[in-house]
Amino acid sequence: MTDSFPIILAVMALAAFFCRIAGFTLMRFVPVSGRVEAALRATPLAVMAAIAVLALQAGGLAEALALAFVVGLTLILRSDVAAALMGVIVVAVLRWAGM
Repeated sequence: MTDSFPIILAVMALAAFFCRIAGFTLMRFVPVSGRVEAALRATPLAVMAAIAVLALQAGGLAEALALAFVVGLTLILRSDVAAALMGVIVVAVLRWAGM
C-alpha cells in the first residue's frame, strides 16, 4: 500500500457519493416517462452484464462455467441478485477444485 492510497480512496468515495446525490437531485427535475423508467430498470442488468463479460474475458473455464450457471439460474429463479451470488459460490468451488 502506498502513502497516497488513503487520499485516492477518499477521492473515489467522494466521487461515488457525489454521483449518487447528483442522480437523486437531477431526478427531481426529470419527468419519469416510460422511456426513462425502462432505462432505469435496465441499468442494473447492464452493469452486471458488463462486469460478467470483463470477468469472463480475464478468467478461464471456471468463470465461463459459472456464467452459464448464472444465466440458467436467473431464468429459473427470476432473481439476478440470487443467481449472481450463487455464481460467486460456483467460481469459488471450481477454483477450489483446481479449475
